[in-house]
Amino acid sequence: MKHSFSHIGLAKLCGWFGITRQAYYSYTWRAFEESNKEYIIIDKVKGIREKHPRIGTRKLFDMLQPFFKEHGIKIGRDSLFNLLYINHLLIRKRKRSISTTNSYHRFRKYPNLIKNIVPTRINQLWVSDITYWKIQEKHVYISFITDVYSHKIVGYHVAETLETIESIQALKMALNGLIVKPKHLIHHSDRGIQYCSNSYVKLLQDYNVKISMTENGDPLENAVAERVNGIIKEEYLQDYEVKNIEEAKKVLSFVVRLYNEERPHNSISNHVPNEVHENIHLKTKRLWKNYYKKQDSNSNYNFSNSNCSVPLRFTSQLELENKNVNLFKD
Repeated sequence: MKHSFSHIGLAKLCGWFGITRQAYYSYTWRAFEESNKEYIIIDKVKGIREKHPRIGTRKLFDMLQPFFKEHGIKIGRDSLFNLLYINHLLIRKRKRSISTTNSYHRFRKYPNLIKNIVPTRINQLWVSDITYWKIQEKHVYISFITDVYSHKIVGYHVAETLETIESIQALKMALNGLIVKPKHLIHHSDRGIQYCSNSYVKLLQDYNVKISMTENGDPLENAVAERVNGIIKEEYLQDYEVKNIEEAKKVLSFVVRLYNEERPHNSISNHVPNEVHENIHLKTKRLWKNYYKKQDSNSNYNFSNSNCSVPLRFTSQLELENKNVNLFKD
């Protein structure tokens, strides 16, 4: 309005609306500060999304806390949601549709040993699952093994088939990461043929690992493994355009490293998995409700009473020499 009535003094214009020039300048400065704050936040969010392209707003809010403190920015989670919504930066979840579990087979199915179990240290409970990943015109299959206490992915492998030998590669990676043979480690999975096969079971038994399996198709029976599948696929893998299995292996390795080293989790006090896995004195707690809701007082194992103290990018642009590499350079 000041520009439309440039021949009229500012004091008179302010008088028309019953405000002082000081109030006008104060409002203008606040609006400038707010706009500048929003620009800084959006720029930082885009920087994080370069490596974590589909990380959600709640996780972003946690990751941004040191940045907010450093720059004296005060903003709540709901305000951050609104800011990202206005700037078209909210993430939409995509549905999954392919089953990777075949539980109709002749092999022995083991009972569920982990009902009501809450691990108190690493290498007490590992969970495993298989998920698919669409690359070009076909699917590949990823086997994950995750430590429930730290949420670290300790073993992974991507292959073009669902054969047992492929899942064994992920298990071997996890077992090779152990310093000593575990005494109270449970491996939990669904009842898929890969996990019930003689070769997979024998490898677990060779390392004195107890075997636990789900009892039905309820995702809550293997909730941590299901959650890890979703995070890796929805927040990372679906934003890469991969041509072949060799590229898939490189991308998966990089993404797992990002997940283990940089992504915080509410279930471990917003620490990152590697930090928890490598620091036995670091105390954690869940900042949200437990995964497993079913109650069963007849659990076979109870750690607390045991002796344990527990936009599309092309992979031709990849540079995987170190974790700070930018995979999204145009």
